Amino acid sequence: MQAHDAMYIDGAWRPARGTASIEVRNPADESVVGRVPAGDAADVDAAVHAARAALPGWAATAPAERAARLGALRDRLAARREEIAETVTVELGAPLKLARTVHADLPTAVAGSYAVIAAEYDFEERVGNSRVFQEPVGVVGAITPWNYPLHQVVAKAAPALAAGCTVVLKPAEDTPLVAQLFAEAVDEAGFPPGVFNLVTGLGVEAGAALAAHPEVDLVSFTGSTAVGRKIGALAGEAVKPVALELGGKSANVILPGADLAKAVKVGVANVMSNSGQTCSAWTRMLVHSDQYEEAVRLAAEAVARYVPGDPRAEDTRIGPVVSAAQRERVTGYIEQGVKEGATLVAGGPTAPEGCERGYFVRPTVFAGVTPDMAIAQEEIFGPVLTVLEYRDVDDAVRIANGTVYGLAGAVWSQDEDEAVAFARRLDTGQVDINGGRFNPLAPFGGYKHSGVGRELGRHGLAEYLQTKSLQF
Repeated sequence: MQAHDAMYIDGAWRPARGTASIEVRNPADESVVGRVPAGDAADVDAAVHAARAALPGWAATAPAERAARLGALRDRLAARREEIAETVTVELGAPLKLARTVHADLPTAVAGSYAVIAAEYDFEERVGNSRVFQEPVGVVGAITPWNYPLHQVVAKAAPALAAGCTVVLKPAEDTPLVAQLFAEAVDEAGFPPGVFNLVTGLGVEAGAALAAHPEVDLVSFTGSTAVGRKIGALAGEAVKPVALELGGKSANVILPGADLAKAVKVGVANVMSNSGQTCSAWTRMLVHSDQYEEAVRLAAEAVARYVPGDPRAEDTRIGPVVSAAQRERVTGYIEQGVKEGATLVAGGPTAPEGCERGYFVRPTVFAGVTPDMAIAQEEIFGPVLTVLEYRDVDDAVRIANGTVYGLAGAVWSQDEDEAVAFARRLDTGQVDINGGRFNPLAPFGGYKHSGVGRELGRHGLAEYLQTKSLQF
């Protein structure tokens, strides 16, 4: 793992216009593991102009050739699996086993899926006396978060490239190293110069410049709802489309008669994965009054198996959160939950034993949580589970839908039809039934304040296309 002291622009690594840099820290021990350039508006402008110049040629490239380049990208990512995993472990703190399967294998699979979709997608159709074409929207500005640093890059870049768009990527400043690895893989895969460009930098400078650039045709952003709102306002001023994947406060609803032990165990695992830094995590567990005390006991037992430790160790299940600021945010919410009157049944705001150095947070479970509490309404983005009680099915629906978010969720039932009927009543974009596995071909995105648009699969490709009809 070696950081580039440069930007990837127009097919080459080029020095930044300025001299400022960003330190990348290992959240497990707080050491500096790399530095990358802190790009500014001038760097963004150079990258956007390179993307604009490359757009006509790439848009005119046959879908089969675009698919071939994406297939080569998939192969390059697969070949660098261990390097990707080790890099994510160092800059994010994800346990190595999770880094291999989720942070390396998943984005590789997504890149491969778009190699297939690009080859098979109907970019043209006949409708009566019209020919309808799906054409690339143009230059895409992609701004990605730190929590799934490669997956989020691929989830934007792969469909955009499959559609015939060119891309300028601004990755999160906490996790820029794996984005540099992605740029290397793009280069090795043989994409033409300017089709993909990388500018590292701070969100308030490089990110804002990219979102506001007049030559960017679409902005795709994943991150907080507050920042997404600002990006949407900028795009609205310029009358340009946006794709926004924002926050979540997903409900995990366990209906009476479901396998309670399994539902609680899987629910706890879902929240603790990636140290709780997952926008779609089921952070609110809803349990019927008759089973509530048993569910709380099971949750406390389950979370005890998540002992924070060195993410490089093969048996570590939970590592640190990404930064000191994130640790302060999460522990602040834990303290607020106690003040609000929730019952702390596991964890707490103090550092885990033996993990005083690094940005570790104790895996935490709250009981006695009411829907109006901040810990039940606001996105914490850490290993914190709230367990809420409901009286009947209608009450469960009310509580589940009672936040501004609507990204994901889960339903458990002994009867699949009952689970589906309940899921259809939820104001959320994705629901897992009885622990259904994540599907990288299914559309991902939210209702309400959780975003605009969809990622992954054919729906994800459609975000980067615009429609033209010819009448005969």
